[in-house]
Amino acid sequence: MVECVQLWWGDSRTPEQARELSLLLPRLFLQHFARTSSVVEDASGIRAFLVGFHSADVADEAYIHFVGVDPRLRGTGTARDLYGRFFAQAAEAGRRTVRAITSPANTGSIAFHRALGFEFVPGDREVDGVPVHGDYDGPGQDRVCFRRLLDPA
Repeated sequence: MVECVQLWWGDSRTPEQARELSLLLPRLFLQHFARTSSVVEDASGIRAFLVGFHSADVADEAYIHFVGVDPRLRGTGTARDLYGRFFAQAAEAGRRTVRAITSPANTGSIAFHRALGFEFVPGDREVDGVPVHGDYDGPGQDRVCFRRLLDPA
């Protein structure tokens, strides 16, 4: 999946930025959260993935950590299907809230999450009407935080 991130985001980021983004997918996520993550593959290889997990500390929450879709599959409903599977599995496990984050600059991701029913978590400021959590992932690493309530299974 690391190679996919570097390839799929290469058109919107410098090679260094794409490499840094791929560092968000260490092997431990697949070793410890394989049951709650999904991969879409075909004869050409990995086409999409969702890495998510159920919170160990908040019994009714789940978290979507990273999602990637081959640019050639974007707009086909693949990401929506991955999210739908995660929502169903989380609800079946008794989770009532799913959380996710994205960069304030990623307007496509913000629109996608909103279209899937995620609501904004209030931040410490707003940028273009979007609540932003300053320094969320470290100095200068601002994030938009989302929450989606699930229907009980």
